[in-house]
Amino acid sequence: MAEMVRKSSVDEILNHWILAGSCILLSITGFAFLFHLEPVSSVFGGVNTMKEVHNWGGVVFGLSLLYSMRHYLIDALEYDADDMQWFKVAGGYLSHKVTVPPMGKYNPGQKLYYLAIVVAGIAIAASGLVMWLLKDNASLLLLSHIVHNVAFIIFVLAVPVHIYLGTLANPGTFKLMVSGTLPLSEAKKRYPKWMKAAGKM
Repeated sequence: MAEMVRKSSVDEILNHWILAGSCILLSITGFAFLFHLEPVSSVFGGVNTMKEVHNWGGVVFGLSLLYSMRHYLIDALEYDADDMQWFKVAGGYLSHKVTVPPMGKYNPGQKLYYLAIVVAGIAIAASGLVMWLLKDNASLLLLSHIVHNVAFIIFVLAVPVHIYLGTLANPGTFKLMVSGTLPLSEAKKRYPKWMKAAGKM
């Protein structure tokens, strides 16, 4: 049997799915609010109940996002010459003829995606709290609605791309976020710098 390498811890995997689940829930209820989709609100027992689900789902999302920083933030802030070269060849996604530089545990596309989610996630969570708890401040409420909607657009654009890249575009990635492990041979091929740092090369 092939030797396996753990790339994602159990709590990382669990938090990833909590973050993903709450994000999907918030997207569905957010769309329902934005476009007054009564069939969707009726599933939750009415608009008022759906609002409560949305608000508390936002709390879960915010806490999960903050917890995710212990897993990804440091890596997401570190870039080197290979990362810059990765950008130049677009990670090899546009052409199989280019040479993709060796990568660490995460490629720079994943790092930037995470940072975008962190920024947009903090913005959408903070503005959501204002809309929930500080309804009497009209100017602050208006600003919060604008921030909330802009952040929502970022999520609507970024998350489907993330899902595609984590499934169809990169076979095996979805399985990795379920088990947290991958064969050592594959890890050496896909993440050589990470494996070298771990003393497995």
